[in-house]
Amino acid sequence: MLSAVLRIESPHSGMILETLSPEAGRELPRTKVSVSGDGGSVTVSFEATDSTAMRAALNSYLGCIKITEDISKITGE
Repeated sequence: MLSAVLRIESPHSGMILETLSPEAGRELPRTKVSVSGDGGSVTVSFEATDSTAMRAALNSYLGCIKITEDISKITGE
């Protein structure tokens, strides 16, 4: 089993947490993801059965984080 922890420190951490939480509830094949937040950071923990599943999960979540950051900057939130 592979594992990874991604910690995001951002002024938009509340919005990132709000965006990622429903995603963590989805079932992904061969992957388990949990999301938590504390103050100005969000922690995303990944467990995957193989490197392909881990890469796919990381890419998916990083894409969501990037979009959330971009929207936050545009809207000024």
